[in-house]
Parts: sequence; C-alpha cells; structure tokens
Amino acid sequence: MRRTLRSVIAVALGMATAILATPGTASAAPTTVGYDVSYPQCRSSLPRDRAFAVVGVNGGLSTKANPCLASQLSWAWGSSGSVPAQPKAQLYLNTANPGEIRGAVTTWPRSGSTPYGTCDGDNSTACSWQYGWERAENSLDAFFTPAAAEARVDSSPSRYTWWLDVETTNTWQSGSPDGLARNRATLEGMTEYLASRGGEVGIYSTAQQWTKVVGSVSTSSTLAGRSTWLAGATSLAGARSNCSRPPLVPDGRVVLAQYVVSGLDRNYSCL
Repeated sequence: MRRTLRSVIAVALGMATAILATPGTASAAPTTVGYDVSYPQCRSSLPRDRAFAVVGVNGGLSTKANPCLASQLSWAWGSSGSVPAQPKAQLYLNTANPGEIRGAVTTWPRSGSTPYGTCDGDNSTACSWQYGWERAENSLDAFFTPAAAEARVDSSPSRYTWWLDVETTNTWQSGSPDGLARNRATLEGMTEYLASRGGEVGIYSTAQQWTKVVGSVSTSSTLAGRSTWLAGATSLAGARSNCSRPPLVPDGRVVLAQYVVSGLDRNYSCL
C-alpha cells in the first residue's frame, strides 16, 4: 500500500493550498497481497491495493459464466504487479464430472476422439476426457473471450495462468478407482485444451479434497508437473506454512497459498 506523507500549508490572500511531500521520507513498500474474486463479489467493493488478482471465469458451475467477468478482469489488470513472480491477472475455472448422472445434464459428450479412445456417450474415461476438453473450450471461447473484449484487456489465453478449481462441493464421480480415473481424465482434458491454446495450467485445491476427487496422479499424466495453488489457511502465517507442503501432483511445486480474512480470499506468493 502506498502512502504519501503530506504537509498542508495554507497561503494567505486566497492562494491555493500547497501539498508538499515531507523531505527525506520514503514511500511505504507496495502491497504483496493478491486476491481472488468471482461472481459472489459482483456487488462488492474490491480492494484498491493488490499485487495480483485471480478471477473466476465461471458462475459457480463450469456451464455458467461469471456475470461480472468483464469488470473483474479490468480490475485484475489494474493490479500493481509488485510481485514479479505472479502475473497481474490470472484466471480460474470451475471443474466437475457429472458422468454418473449424465442423463440429468445436457452437456455430456456423445462423441469425440481422445487419448483414452473414442467417446460414445457412455460413462467412460474417454467421454470424461472429452467433457473436460469441451468445458474448458466453452469457458474460454464463450465466457472469457467476449468478456476480455468488453473489458478491453488482453484476450490471448497464453497471457494467463489458468487454475483448475477442484472442490468436493462440485459434482464428481464416486471414489472408486474407476471413478477417480474418470475424474482425472476430465481434468486432463481441460488441461490439454488450455495448453493447446498456449495457456499455463495449474491446480487449485486442498490436499484432502484433491485426494478424494482425483486420488493419485502418475508422472505420465498431463497433470504432472503443474503448479499448485493451495487453499485452506485462515491466516497469513498459515498460508506461508502451506508453501512448504507437498504439491498436489508429482514434479509440481506450490506457487500460491490462499488464506481467508473477513470473508475475503487473499493469496500469498510462495515464489
């Protein structure tokens, strides 16, 4: 946060007030705090002082758009960038896999060629991968691109880090080995689509939720080597401590740690 010490000198005979910086006083260091926001903050006043910001593209579900995405993108690009290791504006996507209730949704794929074979509309690893690909494609092309144009900010996917938000509150397949494999495939499909557009992809979750939704990740998975953004801390000290925890995927590293204060998500850079 920048703060300038000011001396106000009233000058007689109607002269304007002069504001003089106190000689020899250095400005306070800019904040290193980052924030993440999405549709719940649409009617909230967002922090004026922020080093970087992560904006949710979706409105709680991967099939919905954040209704104030454009204004929040504009706000994110206004970050100071005082943490060189963190891009000023970053993004996150909601994730899910409704394969076990595919009859209740309209977005489950009916076809597609994938690394796991051909999707035929069944609850398979192939269709799970295709579902992830299509959800990432829709989030980028239908939600992000027009919002970026409206906000008049960079719309190139390669200019952003794209975090996959993995939480147990979303719809996932059951924790059987096959269910976990299909959940992993969905995230792999999302990752491969975003990477094909030049985006940098990372994973947001807690260790407990990640294990419950995804299980273990092999070094051959496209999820391996991705950066981790760890949630779960309630203080800056807790976030700093989380930086030393194991990453969510093999060959990855923890680069961000989230902590919540007064209902607002703050983020500490581990780099």
